[in-house]
This record gives sequence, structure tokens and C-alpha cells, in this order.
Amino acid sequence: MASRQVLLVAAAAIAATFLLAPASAEVFTVGDAAGWTLKYPATWTHGKTFVVGDSLTFMYPSDKHNVMEVTGADFKACNVTGNALGTWNSGSDTVPLAKAGRRWFVCGVGNHCAQGMKFLVVTADSTAQSPAAPPSSSASFISGAVSQAIAAACAVAAAAFMF
Repeated sequence: MASRQVLLVAAAAIAATFLLAPASAEVFTVGDAAGWTLKYPATWTHGKTFVVGDSLTFMYPSDKHNVMEVTGADFKACNVTGNALGTWNSGSDTVPLAKAGRRWFVCGVGNHCAQGMKFLVVTADSTAQSPAAPPSSSASFISGAVSQAIAAACAVAAAAFMF
């Protein structure tokens, strides 16, 4: 009888570990392999889900580009001479997504914004349930691993009750 209880407790602990573990914050490299350059893909944000706790990393040649956070109106007009909400120029900048909402980023050098070096990020509250994009292969793997762990824990618990 005691061994059944131990198995049941072990199965519950395994299931709780996977179900209660917080999601890890994700670091997104803006533009992926192209980086934050004139070759920045305009569709970079498509299919990505950004949540509070994630961060954006901008990689670019610091003598050719910068990163400016601007208002929605300045974004739309590519106004880089207005009041920037933030400016980064190191060539390797990480911007945390600390709160839910919309944020607009542009390159403030020359006419780079007009050439497409700009994007909008919509950050969701990490506790909100929103429809997610289809999982990437790593997300599918993790989801599958969690499902398998839960199934194994249930099997162990069921076996404990059978004997």
C-alpha cells in the first residue's frame, strides 16, 4: 500500500513540475540572420508572439544604423526628428518588453525608416490567454515532451492503483 502512495506522489510531482513551470522569456534577434540592417525583412514580426518578459536584440553596424523607439504617429510618418521615446546606438542592443502594449521601432539614420527599417511589436500580457501562432518545431517538441511526461505520470498512477 505504501509503495502505491509513493508512486502516486511521484507521478503527481512529475505532472505538477511540467504544468506549473513558468514559460521562459524569449530573446528575439530582430531581423533574424539579416539583423537590423537595410536587408531587414519587413515581415519579421509575422507569426511571432511577443509577451511581457521577452526581449528584442538588435544587431547592426553602429556606424551605419541606430534604433529609435517612437510614437505611433512618428512611426507612420517616419519622423525621426521628433521626440524619441528611446534611442540605442551600440550595435548590440537589447530592449526588454516589460509591459503589454504597442511599441514602434525605427532606424533614425538617413531615410532608412522610409526604406523599411521599422516595425511594430505588440506585446501581450504573459498571463493573458490569447490565440497563439502555430508552434515552431521546438515548441512542438516541448509540447510533445510535456504531453508524454503527463501520460507517463498518469500511467504510473494508474498502475499504482491496479496493484
